[in-house]
Amino acid sequence: MVRKNNKKQGKIALITGITGQDGSYLTEFLLAKNYEVHGVMRRSSSFTTGRIDHLLPEIHQKNRKLVVHYGDLADANTIRKLLYAIKPDEIYNLGAQSHVRVSFDTPEYTANITGLGTLRVLEAIKDYQENTGEKVKFYQASSSEMFGSAPPPQNEKTPFHPRSPYGVAKVFAFHTTVNYREAHGIFAVNGILFNHESPRRGATFVTKKITRGIARILAGKDTKIYLGNLDAKRDWGYAPEYCEAMWLMLQQDKPDDYVIGTGETHSVREFVQFAFKTAGLGNYKKYIEIDPGYYRPSEVNLLLADPSKAKRELGWEPKTKFKDLVKIMVEADLKNEGLL
Repeated sequence: MVRKNNKKQGKIALITGITGQDGSYLTEFLLAKNYEVHGVMRRSSSFTTGRIDHLLPEIHQKNRKLVVHYGDLADANTIRKLLYAIKPDEIYNLGAQSHVRVSFDTPEYTANITGLGTLRVLEAIKDYQENTGEKVKFYQASSSEMFGSAPPPQNEKTPFHPRSPYGVAKVFAFHTTVNYREAHGIFAVNGILFNHESPRRGATFVTKKITRGIARILAGKDTKIYLGNLDAKRDWGYAPEYCEAMWLMLQQDKPDDYVIGTGETHSVREFVQFAFKTAGLGNYKKYIEIDPGYYRPSEVNLLLADPSKAKRELGWEPKTKFKDLVKIMVEADLKNEGLL
């Protein structure tokens, strides 16, 4: 679909990583605000649209507001062509190789997609703006993993000390975003989001492994959940709320970078304990097995956001508390197993 760019019809957004957790929630949020949403997804021999399947009937309508394109952050030419065809007002770069542990096994791929992918999008924006005179606002999904071993609480002025190839790639993408903002006048922002979860979280991420594992144990399908470091502490929030923060950053008069988090930290062990309690299971130690294969070569022990700037300038605050988040995820997985 080639867009005839009539601004009176509402804004146009392009989302990389639309089939991910954040991409799906952001799509719902923007459609509710009358955006025309274009998403980029990688070609696969199997269906990867599970998180947006409930929105896909929309793409068959004549005046549809959602269009999905095949593309890849490794392919600069396709990114550039999509910009010229879609003529977006806003681009949300959520696509990445986003699994921290996996980044140790695939460091070059992670750097290419998570780091250089951002550069390719920004270079395409630069080219598009210079040739058309049209302005595009750009959101970069930065990560609390960039802080790594930096002492908490972490805010926009905290020096980065990443502890994984993923964190290193995200630092590259962060500074690339700042550089294109300063050197080329692009409205480019970094949202430094701390851990944010939901029932749509990928099955290989620790929170989902826990809640899905509990449901499978109660359904008689599994007897154990295999985890790594239970003492790592994270600042966990609810993903749909964080997607609103992304949008708010692009509605400001001037581009800037913002930390988004709850200001609370909890260990993986605490998550496990409350998830088991919520599900009505007994002593979690009977069901949890530690697999050293899940340990990272260099660990991030404690992440804790200071989101005061976001509250002050964006008017954004988290609403869902830690225990409420755990409950939402546990109940969703129990429902998926027919237990609720």
